[in-house]
Amino acid sequence: MSGFTQINAADAKAMIANGDVQIADIRDAMSYQSGHMNAAQRVDNQNLNNFIAATSKQKPLIVCCYHGNSSQGAAQFFAEQGYESVYSLKGGYEMWKVTCPELCQHS
Repeated sequence: MSGFTQINAADAKAMIANGDVQIADIRDAMSYQSGHMNAAQRVDNQNLNNFIAATSKQKPLIVCCYHGNSSQGAAQFFAEQGYESVYSLKGGYEMWKVTCPELCQHS
């Protein structure tokens, strides 16, 4: 049994609207800078330990990548670190920016 749930953009949008959700974006720095989900924090090997130390294990965590593939492994990893509710965003940021453009930040 996996420790995470796959979530589509509409369900993720509803979760974000309903409350306190954490979002981890695991894409590279250039992709993140060109656009990301509102309130998403970029997480990579350099800041992973700080992210884990600074975020709540009780609040839902949505993991976002490019197309929803890499985020599944990352979501499983976060679940193994003790996060209680972990979600992998189906379709990743590529789907999110088409579905929810009003909830994207661009630099």
